[in-house]
Amino acid sequence: AGHLNPEHTRYELHRVWKLEATLKDGQRHVYGKRTFFIDEDTWQIATVDHYDGRGELWRVGEMHQFQYRDVQVPWSVAETFYDLQSGRYLVGALTNEEGVGYDFSQRFNYQDFTPQAIRRMGR
Repeated sequence: AGHLNPEHTRYELHRVWKLEATLKDGQRHVYGKRTFFIDEDTWQIATVDHYDGRGELWRVGEMHQFQYRDVQVPWSVAETFYDLQSGRYLVGALTNEEGVGYDFSQRFNYQDFTPQAIRRMGR
């Protein structure tokens, strides 16, 4: 069908922040421009529009969010990317067939996010 079955998805109006990212002159990238719609409540990207070098809308990404009420965390349960020019789509970040979903039990502190700590994680 070229898209998810709308009977199994849920959409609701949310206030979003619109962030436009345009490729600088003289630079190269597969996308000439991207428009991100960031959910005001969760600060997660809800939707992103990808434009090709001609300025034509090429791909659209949707992040389907879920509220994990037991830990009070809103998180993505599926990421869908539609290629409007080819008619194909890709769904990722699914947890519906895994025995265990995301693990929110790990605790972090500010020292875990210093440049030194991040370098250590990359080794």
